[in-house]
Amino acid sequence: MSDSTSPFADIRALIAQMPDADADAIAAVRARDSVLTKPPGALGRLESLVEWLAAWQGKGSPTLDRPLVCVFAGSHGVVARGVSAFPAAVNRQMLDNFAAGGAAINQLCAAYGLGFRVFDLAIDMPTGDICEGPALDEKACVATMAFGMEAAAAGTDCLGVGEMGIGNTTIAAAIYTALYGSAPAHWVGRGTGVDEAGLTRKAEAVALALKTHEGHLDDPLAVLARLGGREIAAMAGAILAARLQKVPVVIDGYVATAAAAILHALDPRALDHCLAGHVSAEGAHAEVLERLGLPPLLTFGMRLGEASGAALAMGVLKGALACHRDMATFEQAGVSGKL
Repeated sequence: MSDSTSPFADIRALIAQMPDADADAIAAVRARDSVLTKPPGALGRLESLVEWLAAWQGKGSPTLDRPLVCVFAGSHGVVARGVSAFPAAVNRQMLDNFAAGGAAINQLCAAYGLGFRVFDLAIDMPTGDICEGPALDEKACVATMAFGMEAAAAGTDCLGVGEMGIGNTTIAAAIYTALYGSAPAHWVGRGTGVDEAGLTRKAEAVALALKTHEGHLDDPLAVLARLGGREIAAMAGAILAARLQKVPVVIDGYVATAAAAILHALDPRALDHCLAGHVSAEGAHAEVLERLGLPPLLTFGMRLGEASGAALAMGVLKGALACHRDMATFEQAGVSGKL
């Protein structure tokens, strides 16, 4: 749908304005790398990570002075169908835990010197049950995307994107089913640890949701509004805003990747500034990343969410940049170069 009167028109216009990578910045990184005290290519992917930072920050000397991890928190009407091992009340309790510094993501951000921010997306007001009707209307979806865009407005030089929301692995599975086809069971995983009966309920909920919205899922933004949650819409907005502001993005796991998948379906170039922090143990995350052309940095078997994989990956980025920035050149160290 390309109707200029649609609430989605502004999102499409922003996607059309996405900047490309900075080739001069990449060249500058490669020039410095060529004179550092190591064999060419010896640091493997660490070297390309620095190039990636430079390309999307648009500067030959990339920085990680203000890295920021954002967790977007939402709640879902579909939880009432028994698709999660935990009750919806955990949403508010986990927000309190984040505020008290007691969650895993708090420890990872502290360990790696990362800023941390939580976006409370009406956590006490679930979206509509996707099995019965749209999760959000178009206006609410776009407004939520705009709210998520604030994540890139704080002057950060690298953004980690993650989420928290009981039931949102069901939502992500519904989005993947709508975008890529296959049976719902292919995309559904155990989430927070549902048993076999819970897994069946999740697949049944996704199947019913796809039937409910049949004929209205040919537009990725309609998929986002009808099947998504506020946290997924906000993450999509954050990823898009980061591109426009030349901020590289590290995407977390299965649910966060669903937001990225919406943008990729709109324009395959939309994720060029993104890095997959890790491949989750949840669902068919590895297949989704392959479809998106995002090889994961880490494979730790994690499925926690809350940007934990993104934060770990940002720690690796810090190490990569430190080597590039602070390693001595052959001339500085008095080391003979390659013959």
